Amino acid sequence: MSIRNLLSSVLIGAVASARSMTPMATLATARLADRHTPGQLFLLDRPAFKYGAMAMGVGELFGDKMKSAPDRTVFLGLLARVMSAGIAGAALAPHGREREGAAVAVATAVPLAYLTLAGRKRAMARIGQTRSGLVEDALIVAAGAAIVALSTTPAGQDGAPA
Repeated sequence: MSIRNLLSSVLIGAVASARSMTPMATLATARLADRHTPGQLFLLDRPAFKYGAMAMGVGELFGDKMKSAPDRTVFLGLLARVMSAGIAGAALAPHGREREGAAVAVATAVPLAYLTLAGRKRAMARIGQTRSGLVEDALIVAAGAAIVALSTTPAGQDGAPA
């Protein structure tokens, strides 16, 4: 299997590097829109998970602007990225390749968390915490939504459950 088959998993890992909950929130939104992921992930079909993921995604966008928000590279921040990237990477991987999708998403998310943090700190020095956070939010949420939209299919198409 080539890396091209796992590109969606790699890209969603990059999204997780900057916003840990965005991959899960975009997948939950896609499931609510009756879209099918290529990888099997039954967790996505549980209402508590879907609504919880969306709430956590929104909460993270607000919490990130607080002065007391910890760096994304603290232990709990990295742990959230590992979990979110792994779940999302598995869901976006081809059926039967969920483990590989999870692995490449995590392998992308963790090192990129350090790079995205460095970029955010430079932006904060120039335009402030709130404005830099809003710009980063717009870029990352748009990227996450695009990756998930391009990687999923409407239920009932391409072998997706109806």
